[in-house]
Amino acid sequence: MNADNSAQSAESAVEKRLHELGITLPEVAPPVAAYVPAVVSGSYVYTSGQLPFIKGELTGAGKVGACVTPEDAKKLAATCAVNALAAIKERLGNLDRVTKVVKVVGFVASDPTFTGQPGVINGASELLGQVFGDAGVHARSAVGVAVLPLDAPVEVEVIVEFA
Repeated sequence: MNADNSAQSAESAVEKRLHELGITLPEVAPPVAAYVPAVVSGSYVYTSGQLPFIKGELTGAGKVGACVTPEDAKKLAATCAVNALAAIKERLGNLDRVTKVVKVVGFVASDPTFTGQPGVINGASELLGQVFGDAGVHARSAVGVAVLPLDAPVEVEVIVEFA
């Protein structure tokens, strides 16, 4: 077996699914304040709010419904979910240990007239469903807020159960 095959066989089933979806888990974004990206308590991992960083850069800024379209914000919410998965993997070592996505909380920096927060956070929810199947179905909150850190349009928290 060559090095490529051994590395591929070490890839978890969830990471294979991510690869099929064209998603590579990033390095965990360093905290922008006094917190850690994720903590384990009992059989749960709780992520901190994840922003839509790609390669250390915030990929969007501003209010949804003003300078950010709901469609773009939905994609940014999916990016937040990918970042949450990276934080979860850092804590668990292997995403195959996740048995259930329990809850997603999404915050949308919203223009005062924008009321489509659930559609935006569907970006995170749909991605988690694609990755985990039935285990990705979760409870959720989608909240409109005046502003988020670094003027990000969206922020997503994820809670998973693991074995």
